[in-house]
Amino acid sequence: MMDDCIFCKIIAGEIPSEKLYEDDDILAFKDIAPQAPVHFLVVPKKHISMPADVEEVDDLVMGKVLRIGAQVAKEQGVADNYRVIFNNGAKSGQVVFHVHMHILGGKDKPWPM
Repeated sequence: MMDDCIFCKIIAGEIPSEKLYEDDDILAFKDIAPQAPVHFLVVPKKHISMPADVEEVDDLVMGKVLRIGAQVAKEQGVADNYRVIFNNGAKSGQVVFHVHMHILGGKDKPWPM
């Protein structure tokens, strides 16, 4: 856990979130500033700063992030209508430096970029 990471604090239960899924490796929760009718984040509990920092040892957990994202999207009613976004670095719009996958759904194209 990184002391200054908001997602690590959410994972630890120090900051409340609207959880959609949790197991030993993954947490999925609703975004506090949704950009679509359905907008949630899927994060590995292991702190990895950004997608470029994913290492071979992280292959299984990052695959699980994708699988759980699809599962929760289905549970949220957007199984066939969602967008997956990973931001990598501040210039791409990454604000929280703990790798996370955005799932945005329930809205037909065009999507904001």
